Formats: sequence, structure tokens, C-alpha cells
Amino acid sequence: MEKDFKSSAILAAGIFVGLLVLGMCLKSGIDNIVDKDRCVTVKGLAEEEVEADKVTWPIRTKEIGNDLPALYAKINSTTEVIRQFLKAGGVKDEEISVNAPTVIDMNAERYGDYNRPYRYNITSTITVSSSQVKLIRKLIARQGELLQKGVAIVEGDYENPVKYELVSFRDMKPRMMTEAIKNAEKTAQQFAENSHSVLNKITKADQGQFSIDNRDENTPYIKKVRVVTTVTYSLKD
Repeated sequence: MEKDFKSSAILAAGIFVGLLVLGMCLKSGIDNIVDKDRCVTVKGLAEEEVEADKVTWPIRTKEIGNDLPALYAKINSTTEVIRQFLKAGGVKDEEISVNAPTVIDMNAERYGDYNRPYRYNITSTITVSSSQVKLIRKLIARQGELLQKGVAIVEGDYENPVKYELVSFRDMKPRMMTEAIKNAEKTAQQFAENSHSVLNKITKADQGQFSIDNRDENTPYIKKVRVVTTVTYSLKD
């Protein structure tokens, strides 16, 4: 009889402990579900204005006439004048590349005007690609000096503009991403305070959307770098 009583007591105690543990687990699970539903999603922004660190400058010249060999000689002479101008201005040999001249035979044009006073149109392009952005900008401003040497530069069109790039952008990405996340955290912290909650850990975040644009049309050598990241934080009481 005493043994049955002890066995019943042990069994009851075991059931009680089991129910207690089960209740705690259920409560923890419910709390977790509630916490998962309590979150805030915010955006963080980071912006910087930096000068471009690479420039590509296509220099185009054109010659027209009827004597093709003479035109080739003239275009080669013009190319050499431009090369000397660049080198005297501090441009390195490896930063200068000369493309083969492009020749258009006007008589071969199907819809051309056959009364034109010349037959051939030769265009030559010298391309300067350099990290010396400030130096090249000064030379671009001085290109009028080539007119004194008898060299007329063809104005760049939409296909051959002066192009400024930001090569160091890769090095900037981690730092700007960190700044964007910090700004997102400030916004989330303010939201948590307003809702009488405590900001918890990050539950979701993207890699950020980066963009590089010219600051304005007049200063294409100054770039505006922008990153926007979306971060989701959990909240707790």
C-alpha cells in the first residue's frame, strides 16, 4: 500500500514537472511568435561627392580633299602635333593611343551629293586615358593652343564625349554601406522609442543600391555617390 502511494506520488510529481516544462516551452514559443511579428523596416542613406579619378578624352581631327595620299600625310602630321602637345603638357606615352584613320569616300555614298568639291573625308581619333584628371582638364581648357599650330579639333559629340569615371568606387562601398546601416539604425531607434519598445537585432538586410551620377551638367568630373539600404529590426518590450 505504501509502495503504491510512493509510486503515485512520484508519477504525479513527474507529470507536474512535465506540464510545467511544457507550459514554459509553449510560453517561450508564443513569445517568439509575437516577437517575430514585432519588427520595423527602415531605409538608410549615405551620400558623398568626390572627384573622378579617371578621364578618357577622345581628340578628333578631320581632313577633307581629293588627294588621298596627301590627306594621309596631313593627318599623320596633325597627329604628331597633338601628341607633342600632350607630352609637353605632362601626359605619358602609355596614356596616349592613336586609332587608325577612318576614310569616307563621298563618291561611294549612295545618296551623296556628287557636286561636292572634295571626295574624301578622313577622321582621326587620339584617345587620352589617364588618372591625372586635373592635368587633363587643364589641357582640355588649353586645346585652343592647337589652333595656333594649324590643328582644328572636332567638337566631341554624344558618341565621343569626355568621360569621367570613379575607379575607387569599390574601395568606398564597405565604408558607405556601414554609414547607411548606421543611419538606418538611428531611424529604427527613434521608431522604437516612439512605440515604447527596445530595438533588437537585425533580422533582414539587403546589400544596398548604389548609384554614381554627375553632380550636375557643368561639373561631370564631380561624382555624387549614393547608397540606400533596407534593414529590418526586431522589437521587444
